[in-house]
Amino acid sequence: VQLQAYGGGLVQGGGSMRLSCAASGSVFSLNVMGWYRQAPEKQRELVAGITSGGITNYADSVKGRFTISRDNTKNTAYLQMNSLKPEDTAIYYCNIVQYRLGVRREYWGQGTLVTVSS
Repeated sequence: VQLQAYGGGLVQGGGSMRLSCAASGSVFSLNVMGWYRQAPEKQRELVAGITSGGITNYADSVKGRFTISRDNTKNTAYLQMNSLKPEDTAIYYCNIVQYRLGVRREYWGQGTLVTVSS
């Protein structure tokens, strides 16, 4: 499975940005797609995740500001980020976890930098 992330760049504080992540290859129907981020000198953390059935979860720090969605026909997940803050600055990584016949497989995208200016 390959993950290609789109979006990222520089945005002013309070602004919005949308990230996209397209999965290709052997994408199974049962999976969880998500976005993680890693700020300088910090550990990678989960931002948001969404199951193939549409169940979502968010980090407390982004609840009410970020929305994750997906289009299963395109194997693509989206992260709409609103009211961005400088502390949202990080490299954002797309992730997919797949389950089939009891086997769990996880894949990562290459990361895209989001910089929020104050």
